[in-house]
Amino acid sequence: MSGPATGGLLLCRAEPLAVRSPAHLLRVRLLLAPAGAWTVLVPEDKPWLTGGKSAAEVISGWGSAVAARTDRPVLGLWWEGGRAGFSLAGGFRRTVVQEWNAAGRPSGDPGAMRTLAARLGLDPVLDLEELERLTRPDAGPGGDGPARLRALTALLTRAGLAVPPGLAPGEAADRLRASARMAPGAEALEWSGRRDALRARRDAVEAGPLGPWLRGPKARRLGAAQVAAGAPLLLWSARRRSPAWAAAGACLLAQGALSLAYDRARAGNQGACGGSGADRARP
Repeated sequence: MSGPATGGLLLCRAEPLAVRSPAHLLRVRLLLAPAGAWTVLVPEDKPWLTGGKSAAEVISGWGSAVAARTDRPVLGLWWEGGRAGFSLAGGFRRTVVQEWNAAGRPSGDPGAMRTLAARLGLDPVLDLEELERLTRPDAGPGGDGPARLRALTALLTRAGLAVPPGLAPGEAADRLRASARMAPGAEALEWSGRRDALRARRDAVEAGPLGPWLRGPKARRLGAAQVAAGAPLLLWSARRRSPAWAAAGACLLAQGALSLAYDRARAGNQGACGGSGADRARP
């Protein structure tokens, strides 16, 4: 008779476009699927069998890495050996952890549920009361760790979570992977070297707050303004023989020209090969 299942997944409170590139930088094989207003990530392999780390350590580490690159909450769920738990990472905020043993007895950060409710914008009274009920040690039948995680994901539907069928905490990793492949909109993320790393980093930057200033209408207007200001300043400084103003003009001119060239090159790449997910979303 087989023992308790081992597995884990990540629930990212962001759309797949914002999650794809940061997840790609983990350099592991993952399955990505929409989950309502969230995105779910399921490992293709079983890294806890070969890397010398437990499922809790692997999933928590991945969650912290993705959260730091998206600046959005990431909930890592894991279960192994009858134990289960979650880690909540959010950008550069402190990661909080909640665990349950095989009998459903809790351990971890005392304020984990309160932090979870605050960071996810849940009701500070009604929702928090239900969350804190999950940390009570009086576990009856069906109150083990995975059951508590399933109750948690059910409650998070109030925060826009809609986990695809079959992706339930407590499932074996193989079954979890098979369900993820069948989820609507699912896609595989595979690492294939340095080129993927550069592309992923570029897409992550373009999908972030600086994206509109790197390419698109705002970037073109800024580049044109820099060229328009730099060229006459460079000519004026040459007549005045002012090295400082000449350097400022040259810097403006070069930066504006590079900005326009980058935007034109990225638009050409998108037209030639369809572009990446970030490209398709950029006007």
